[in-house]
Amino acid sequence: MEVKVGVADTARELVLNSDQSPDEIESLVAAALKDSSGTLSLVDDKGRRYVVPAGRVAYVEIGTADSRRVGFAT
Repeated sequence: MEVKVGVADTARELVLNSDQSPDEIESLVAAALKDSSGTLSLVDDKGRRYVVPAGRVAYVEIGTADSRRVGFAT
């Protein structure tokens, strides 16, 4: 799954690929957003951990990972 996290007052979004299901990611986000002083912690498919203060999360987009295309599209 590709997950994009928008962080308040930041021009760039956090983009990561995760092996977790969309439901698992959604439950992690919902649990983190219940308490604005908590944190949203996500792990990507390479084992890297991303921690964002819950009060700074602007949006979370959960979607399928795009496969990279090589060459010219016809």
